[in-house]
This record gives sequence, structure tokens and C-alpha cells, in this order.
Amino acid sequence: MNKKLITYKKSGVDIKAADKFVKFISSISSKNKNKKKLNNIGGFGSISDIPKNFKNPKLVACTDGVGTKIEIANMIKKFDTIGIDLVAMSVNDLIVQGAKPLFFLDYISINKINLKKLKSLMKGIIKGCQISECELVGGETAEMPGTYEKNKFDLAGFAVGVVDARNILIKKKIRKGNLVIAIPSSGLHSNGYSLVRFILKQKKINLNRNIFLKKELIKPTKIYVKEVLKLINQNLINGCANITGGGIADNLKRIIPNNFCAHIDLNTIKTKKIFNWIKSMGISDKEMLNTFNCGVGFCLIIEPKNFIKISKCFSKSFKPYKIGEIKKGPKKIHLNEKINWI
Repeated sequence: MNKKLITYKKSGVDIKAADKFVKFISSISSKNKNKKKLNNIGGFGSISDIPKNFKNPKLVACTDGVGTKIEIANMIKKFDTIGIDLVAMSVNDLIVQGAKPLFFLDYISINKINLKKLKSLMKGIIKGCQISECELVGGETAEMPGTYEKNKFDLAGFAVGVVDARNILIKKKIRKGNLVIAIPSSGLHSNGYSLVRFILKQKKINLNRNIFLKKELIKPTKIYVKEVLKLINQNLINGCANITGGGIADNLKRIIPNNFCAHIDLNTIKTKKIFNWIKSMGISDKEMLNTFNCGVGFCLIIEPKNFIKISKCFSKSFKPYKIGEIKKGPKKIHLNEKINWI
């Protein structure tokens, strides 16, 4: 063999390694697949059925990533949870429209294929799909030498759901006197990590030597699909918001109709230790509220009479509680009082 021959592998792209990864994905996804489902992994495209129990089905599509939480995973060399985050960021947006997740696709771009790392990532994606009861139907893994530094990678996800036209959560369902209730987050979810990493660098904190931070910063995003869809099917929700980048105010105002205002009492918010730690690093209240969920992962807008029924649908760790009320007014959001940081 002529050693001087130029090959794709010598340029940094290993097709055989990529093929091994595709086979791995196919094997683990098939174990969790309904026998009636089509085997989409490895093909040119993905085919999926639209459920028959929808009279007037509408498709809803979402895409998202996990931001620089990837860098935290790289720091502590733990990759089996950010796949859950990837699924959560899209499916939690789908249910805001009232849609049931149908299928999910992922995109992974990486400097060099590392099968151990990628298998760990994929196990998290599969778990996220299981929790949200949707099917992983395909994706793309791109080996991109020269684009990413050594050991660096990025993730993106794409989800499609379905909702019956009559069940779409629209703004006009929200009215004066409705309650705004908070469902707790599991932690930071997947937002604000650039600020967190800046703090770690400024304070010269070794993440691998700090048990509390190491655990908290890699916690996967809570997936709210099962609970919220159950409530939607019982017609117990008038509106909802996934609290991601921009915090409570920026996300909640996206669903408030004109001439109405969500009055939020910040002193009712139940923060978590991780947010109190970030706040103690010299971050202002305004910056905290604009950057993080501050302990509120999801908001529901409901009729007051439905609160007890709704509360019973959540586990003890994610029990909803009242944080505000819908009133008439020109501003869509009004923040009252201050958060009680511990």
C-alpha cells in the first residue's frame, strides 16, 4: 500500500467510526421502539404516522440546543445527561402549543468522533425521548476537523408534535382572574451557563473539586410533557410558558394577550440552592431574573377552581404553587416585590 496516498481519514474524518456509531444508535433505539413503528435510523429520511385519534391534526415544530452547558459536561467528563437536556428544550416548547411530541431528530457536530462520548450522549437522547414519549427517528453526526478545537462539539435538536386544532392553546383563552402558577425547575435547565462559566473562571473555582456545583450544574432539564398534556386533555389549562433564556418575564409575556397583564409576586418564588449561590457571587436581582429561571421551570395559567386538580398531577418535587394573577392592563408583565434569596 502506498503510504503517501491521501485519504479522507488522514484529513480527520473517519467514516468507519461514524458507521459504527449509526449502528449503535439503531440498536439502542430499536429496543425502545414500538413494533408498529418504521425503522428510520440510517435512511435518507424519516417516516412517521400522524395519530388517527385527531379530528383536525396540526403539526407543531421546534428546534433548540443546550448552549454552553456542553462545556460543563466537558469539564467533568459526564455526557449522559445533556442528551436529556437536548430533548427537553424542544419538547417543553411543543407542549406550550398543546402539542403531543411525535418524533425527534438530533444534530451532533464534533472535532473527532469519540465513540465512548457519543454513545453516552445518545443514551441521554434516547432517555429524553422515552420520558417525553416520542420517537427518535434520525439525525446527523458531522465530524468536522479544523472547525472545532480538540474534544469540542455542539448539539442541536428538532422535534415535531401534533395537536388537534380545537386544543391549541391560544392567547384568547387567557382572561382576567386567571392564576399564574409556577412548576419548579430541576435547576438551571440549559440556560445561563455562559454566565456561570464566567463566574467559575473569575473565582478560579475547580468544578471537579466542588461536589455541590459539579452535581447541580449537570442536572438534566425537567421534562414536563406527561403532566402538562394530561392537564390539557382535561381542559384545565388556559395557557402555559416554558421558562428558558430571558427568565420568567420574557417568556411569560409571549403568551399574554393584549390589554392584559400578568402580575407576578416575586417574593412567592421558591428558589433553589444553586440560584442562591450564583446570586451570592455578586449578581444583581435584575441580572438573575433576565438570565435564569430562578427556580421556576414552567408556568401555567389556569382558572382558580382548577388548582387542586392540577396540583395532584405533579410529584412532590414539582408541586405547582401560585406566583401571580392575570389582570387588565397595558403592560403584559408586572413584577412585584423581590425574590427572597436564602
